[in-house]
Amino acid sequence: MDGVTGTGVRATARIVARDDGRGATSLPVLEGEGPLALRRTRGSGAEARVTVVGAMSGPLGGDRFAIGATVKRGARLRVGSAAATIALPGQAKGEARYDVRLDVADGGELHWLPEQLISVKGSDLYVTTRVDVAAGGRLVLREEQVLGRAGEAPGRLSSRLTVRVAGGLVLDQELSCGPGAPGGWDGPAVLAGHRAVGQLIVVRPEFAAGPVEARMLGECAALTPLAGPAVLVSAVAADALRLRRVLDAALGELGG
Repeated sequence: MDGVTGTGVRATARIVARDDGRGATSLPVLEGEGPLALRRTRGSGAEARVTVVGAMSGPLGGDRFAIGATVKRGARLRVGSAAATIALPGQAKGEARYDVRLDVADGGELHWLPEQLISVKGSDLYVTTRVDVAAGGRLVLREEQVLGRAGEAPGRLSSRLTVRVAGGLVLDQELSCGPGAPGGWDGPAVLAGHRAVGQLIVVRPEFAAGPVEARMLGECAALTPLAGPAVLVSAVAADALRLRRVLDAALGELGG
């Protein structure tokens, strides 16, 4: 249940996608609360599409949001959001949390493509994304973070992304930026003065037989094969628009 307490809002959302046996994908579970409203939108072919519609501002200080998606065997699901998520300071003290949990079965396919997360001055947000992809599953995941609105200093933003394929850990990455973050986050080894940072994870069974070679994608992005049938693209940019162009171009190179 969603609700408001002295420490902020609690809200959860859940999606389950299943092969309907007729060449399409059904959504037997599509449940959202408060700021995590879910809407099914027009799909394409066998793919079902869902949009997360922010019904409230946030997350604010002290809020706890959680969203999960499970893609069963043979199902295809694409999830996006109607607008950027904006982390804001709130009346309740303490860190806000946003937890994402994704599971893709053997033969399932998930495209997780939300809009950017913007860290506003005075906010404090910790995001966790945990992904499990079974052998034979397919995934495209995009994560974009923008530090501050135009001309504004950022809040504190910490994120952890963990990806497992066929039970094996292929990526466990954590980044903390903004006031109170460990020193060096804005230095040449991390963001180098850029204010937008993002990554793209692509998991495909065919990468096991023909791994993608590591290479630079321009001056501020790199493609790295992971220790399973997966690829990581990491990028920084001056703003959200440039970051999206880099990640879209990388996905195009990988075959969409």
